[in-house]
Amino acid sequence: MKFDSGIFKSYDIRGIYPETINEDLVKAIGIAMVNKFGFQKVAVGRDGRVSSPELVKAIIEGITAAGADAVDLGITCTDMACTASASYDDIDSAIMITASHNPSEYNGLKATSKGATAISGQDGFYEVRDMIASDDLMESDKKGTASKRDPYDHYTEKLLSLIDAKKIKPLKIVVDAGNGVGGFIFEKVTKDLPIEIIPLYFEIDGRFPNHQPSPIEEKNLIDLKKKVIDENADLGLAFDGDGDRVYLIDEKGQTVSATLTSAMIAKEMLRKKPGGHINYNINVGWIVPETIAKYGGTSQVTPVGYSLIKPQMRREGSIFACEHSGHYFFPDLYYADSGMMASLIVIEIISKSGQTISEILKEFDIYFLSGELNTKVKDQVSKISLLQEKYSDGDQSEMDGLKVEYKDWRFIVRGSNTEPLLRLNVEAKTKELMEQKTKELMELIQSD
Repeated sequence: MKFDSGIFKSYDIRGIYPETINEDLVKAIGIAMVNKFGFQKVAVGRDGRVSSPELVKAIIEGITAAGADAVDLGITCTDMACTASASYDDIDSAIMITASHNPSEYNGLKATSKGATAISGQDGFYEVRDMIASDDLMESDKKGTASKRDPYDHYTEKLLSLIDAKKIKPLKIVVDAGNGVGGFIFEKVTKDLPIEIIPLYFEIDGRFPNHQPSPIEEKNLIDLKKKVIDENADLGLAFDGDGDRVYLIDEKGQTVSATLTSAMIAKEMLRKKPGGHINYNINVGWIVPETIAKYGGTSQVTPVGYSLIKPQMRREGSIFACEHSGHYFFPDLYYADSGMMASLIVIEIISKSGQTISEILKEFDIYFLSGELNTKVKDQVSKISLLQEKYSDGDQSEMDGLKVEYKDWRFIVRGSNTEPLLRLNVEAKTKELMEQKTKELMELIQSD
């Protein structure tokens, strides 16, 4: 079969529908994955994209054609689908049809094997790609079966078992689902909690008519910030398209960076599990490792990407992991990155503290962050090399892109694994220095 092999990324498969990802290719992926891994029963979930229902049909056709059984979970968030391979004894793999935060024309899939172990390019996706390219696919004489299963009560019970639900107070929370699946699922998860949900864009619409489901971009938080102020709410939550990421808005209508959220949750996790080990990716701010050390934990940096972070967490026995992009990982939820779980923990923290979220965050809000700035570039490698040479007098690391650190400021720049973008994060000890260095770096990145 001829196809664009570039849609196979290091930790997922993602392309434009129907040009680079379509029903024929997805069916072939289903066959190849059963052939490669020997799966017996595969759970399949999907986000709300227009193309997702047809791609679910295609992946199920492939799975059953190869002789395995398929279980259609319906509309799910990614962590719900992926943890099915760990929370149901009869399921040994899960596939989520989603393109996460990408624009509506994109779609793709993420996958896990038994125990919610993430499948990455190195762990099998690239072999699946090569099997399809060489037409090395085998259908079974005995077709598998296709069935449906409602996962919501099972998932909700698991999430609520990981917090002290009895201590949740009647908070008012504005939730912006961005027409993705996050609002639909958050309502189900919190239906028995004493919180008031004020919904924004809960109608699942894969065209994303109001804004892109990418909460890391400030332009997509404008409506939520205004609604929090108008409603005098305690908290705002913004989910991405498949609900595995969440960004917070405080009661003053201000965006809470993923760095501050990470530090807040890390402190809480260490309260629950003293002396625990926590992972964080290179882009989170200084306050995260400082907070972990302050509250008696140990820490280790990780590369970006859930299929890389989860194995490292397992190896190191971590109690929590966080990324600057709003992904939060919980080993008690089978190492899933879960916007739902993170939201519940934040709600629990606010409820128990008796403080507003801005008051809680004062402890951690001591440095100045640019936030992630994305620029389309023709050649990621050459731009990074330019910055490496320009700032050669700084302390440099190439673990995941390029990190350059000075006494009073630092920056991290890396190429996106899923889009033709260069991602820049700047941090400094004063606002003026952060703004100056951000301007300087952006001019270099945008230069011809």
